[in-house]
Amino acid sequence: MNIETGDAAETSARRIEREIRKAIITMEIEPGAPLSEQDIAARFKVSRQPVREAFISLARAGLVEIQPRRGTFVVKISLERMLEARFIRESLETAVVRRACERFDARVRTRIDFYLDAQTAAAEVGAHYEFQRADEMFHAALAEGAGCPSAWTVIDDIKAHMDRVCHLTLPSATALPRLIEQHRDILRAIDARDADQAEAALKAHLAEILKALPAVRSAHADIFI
Repeated sequence: MNIETGDAAETSARRIEREIRKAIITMEIEPGAPLSEQDIAARFKVSRQPVREAFISLARAGLVEIQPRRGTFVVKISLERMLEARFIRESLETAVVRRACERFDARVRTRIDFYLDAQTAAAEVGAHYEFQRADEMFHAALAEGAGCPSAWTVIDDIKAHMDRVCHLTLPSATALPRLIEQHRDILRAIDARDADQAEAALKAHLAEILKALPAVRSAHADIFI
């Protein structure tokens, strides 16, 4: 029997959550699909306990719904929750970039260039999920460099529905270079200590999802609620 206790179980749960979250965001697991504790436990060679913990975390993020006596299912994309998350994200990140213009950790600033390079490399080969992960690292680094990393923790907890919509927009050939250039616009404003320009650049960047939303909903009407 494979029994996980203490830190080992927690590590397994986090690993399982990360893998299932990736599969849901990339639509490898489609909205509405059932998730089997038994099948996932067998796949990861663990007991059901860490799988159950992973499901609870995914439910908290709004990606799955646990229905007593029926099972666990991937939820469809909630437009209402996506727009709410985008509003909260813009509010928090606006404060982040304005603070970044007052002070920014030089070590983090150097690391951000690496994330932009990673995004560029992912864009060149059409690696959409890797592009999205580098995007997240960029925004997390903005919060860290500004001295408020917890701001990104809050955003990361609520943006699951945004992530899926973003993934659906990435196959556009023009989307990826434009998003990278918008990141550079934000950085240029921070480097210049221009808080108003940094805020404007961030808002323009986060508005991209709203521009793409009508076409995405039209093309994937069956996965929205």
